[in-house]
Amino acid sequence: MPSAPDQHNASLAAPPLASDRFDVGSTPDSLERLVAAAAECGDLFRIHAPGRGSETWVVNNPADIKRVLVTNHRNYTKGIGLDRVKILLGNGIMTSEGDLWRRQRRMIQPMFHRRVTERFATVIERAIDERLERWRGFAERGEPVDVTEEMSGLTLEIILRAIFGDDLEWLTERMGGNPFAIVSEHSARDLQFAYKFRSLARLVGELAARRRAEHIERFDFLGMLIDARDKETGAPMPDRELIDETMTLVVAGHETSAAALNWTWYLLASHPEAAARLGAELDAAPDRRAMTFDESESLKYTQAVIQEAMRLYPPGWLLTRRTIGPDRLSGHDVPAGTDVLVSPYLIQRHPRYWPEPERFLPERFADAKVDPRDDWIYIPFAAGPRHCVGENFAMYEMTLHVARVARRWRFEPLDAGRPLEVEAAINLRTRHGLRVRLHPRH
Repeated sequence: MPSAPDQHNASLAAPPLASDRFDVGSTPDSLERLVAAAAECGDLFRIHAPGRGSETWVVNNPADIKRVLVTNHRNYTKGIGLDRVKILLGNGIMTSEGDLWRRQRRMIQPMFHRRVTERFATVIERAIDERLERWRGFAERGEPVDVTEEMSGLTLEIILRAIFGDDLEWLTERMGGNPFAIVSEHSARDLQFAYKFRSLARLVGELAARRRAEHIERFDFLGMLIDARDKETGAPMPDRELIDETMTLVVAGHETSAAALNWTWYLLASHPEAAARLGAELDAAPDRRAMTFDESESLKYTQAVIQEAMRLYPPGWLLTRRTIGPDRLSGHDVPAGTDVLVSPYLIQRHPRYWPEPERFLPERFADAKVDPRDDWIYIPFAAGPRHCVGENFAMYEMTLHVARVARRWRFEPLDAGRPLEVEAAINLRTRHGLRVRLHPRH
């Protein structure tokens, strides 16, 4: 187990202040500067944020991470950047707080149970198969594949089908094209995108009203949101909240999985030994349709590849919180109203807890005796009450995709020797597309 920092009865002096001054998350080079500040200052430090005229505390040790995210989570609200996300997603589960968040979380949580998740197998496999057929054409013509673009299109197709079911066609016909295509076509998450995206909320409201009026039942996330009831009052979800949760599912269900899969294929393409072990596991396993959740978890190395990719490149690289009342972290008194940051990127590459932290070694997870999540050093889906509600769906979707593709294709990177540049925006993405050439494995 990682050692916890000492907590003293007497308050310690304020933790080190980084020599660099910048607004973390608001500059294009925030990740590089954050890594440098951690190397300079250690596992708990402050960064002066000129734009906010205040000091941001950065937590990078397991005990304090657990305190902020789990044991004392009620003393922390969402932090910096929340206003920008609210413009995009409204007051959905990612941005709401207090009683509203707790009520919505209770109503949404059952939608992502393992047994519910595996009922989407056909939806997921249909999207994967359509993408594989498209790739077969690329391979036959000897054309390269832009994996970044393909993962964005795939995960958007999956989450839209999971949310809207057959009504996706109704929306597409009504609008003369997929109205949500903007999510993958417009990569910048600026005010222009937010305005265009929020304009789609009206369509979601109309669709929900149509289903209610015509008593249309569907097995999809929108249907589950319509049917959800507050356990205490029995009341359905108000329209405004239903729309915000739907819009949140579109963005969150697309972007994190797209980024994680893109990094997964980048690492596999540049580590042939890991790709070979993955192929051997899949060759030895039945090639099942509609794989159950348990069957997906039985592919230990396949899941380890995805987990290790998310260790090195967690899509949600920065978790923001703000203290409601004062707290104490590693013996230091934290004032009320302090911005506190937890970075999965930092803790998941911490040399104290991860041998050879910069190397891609799926064996860390495939052969692990202890789940690193239990030690609070692996948090790609965050942790505690606000951990990602869609974790089961994301892991299931990604496992099915990697298993189906890696059985059939080997990726030859076309830009070998040139590492992909990292873009640390809302999610951790590649700045440029990953281009590969496909080769049949058998």
